Amino acid sequence: MNMSGVNTVTEFILLSFPCSREVQVLLFMLFSVAYILTLMGNGAIVCAVMLDHRLHTPMYILLANFSFLEICYINTTVPNMLSNFLSETKTLSFTACFLQFYFFFSMGTTETFLLPLMAFDRYLAICRPLHYPTIMTNHLCMNLVAICWVTAFLCYPVPIFFITQLPFCGPNTIDHFVCDPGPLLALSCIPAPGIELSCSILSSLIIFITFFFIIGSYTLVLRAVLQFPSAAGKSKAFSTCGSHLVVVSLFYGTLMVMYISPTSGNPAGIQKSVTLIYSSVTPLVNPLIYSLRNKDIKAGLRKIQMCMKICQSE
Repeated sequence: MNMSGVNTVTEFILLSFPCSREVQVLLFMLFSVAYILTLMGNGAIVCAVMLDHRLHTPMYILLANFSFLEICYINTTVPNMLSNFLSETKTLSFTACFLQFYFFFSMGTTETFLLPLMAFDRYLAICRPLHYPTIMTNHLCMNLVAICWVTAFLCYPVPIFFITQLPFCGPNTIDHFVCDPGPLLALSCIPAPGIELSCSILSSLIIFITFFFIIGSYTLVLRAVLQFPSAAGKSKAFSTCGSHLVVVSLFYGTLMVMYISPTSGNPAGIQKSVTLIYSSVTPLVNPLIYSLRNKDIKAGLRKIQMCMKICQSE
């Protein structure tokens, strides 16, 4: 039965991180710096790949898309979180809340699709090196990236629609900094075990299928690398794949804690901390993880630096 007519809640209050005014201002400054660094770091990788023709290969096209995704991802939560630190009301309209829900989860799902694609690219490069240039062309790479984005944005409209049809008659306070399904379902006036189960199944399928695909890809990669005759070849392969595995561990570890069972009773503090790690901390450290040991990215970043100096001198 459609009970949308029962809805009396027109806005939600996102408590974010409740604390004294002084601490709120301190958090605002801290997260503002982190936000700017995230935009700069990921933006630098995108620009480096775009400007350096040597980086127009599938591996770096995927990395640039991943960095662009991270920029989009943090913009679904951090700007609103920053405004909440300085706001007295901390309100978000009903529509804005569910739009944030949609884009936050669509971006996160896109990341769960891009990471396996990056693992598959490394599998082809290391395990099928002779066929790699003919299989993973730039055209195919871009098509696969487009499929990841489109498919991810088609995963959550139906579940979100059904959640919006639930009656929300108060209270309207969400002890979180993002409109998350767990707290939202808890605010519904009636229990919704069917919707909760469907969200849990959808999240579980997306997370576990993509995670085991990555594990399978890197198991084959590891087996191939161990057969390399030279230590230099092994070191280069481990260096290339190691950064990706670190990102995978950070992202999937926190996802599995949160979304296999969205209303499993995790304390609000743990929910916020875990969400903060994969939605804000991971995008911040990803540029460091991918660029510190990558000579090609470093060369691309130096090229950007030189271009900036030339522009300033003119």
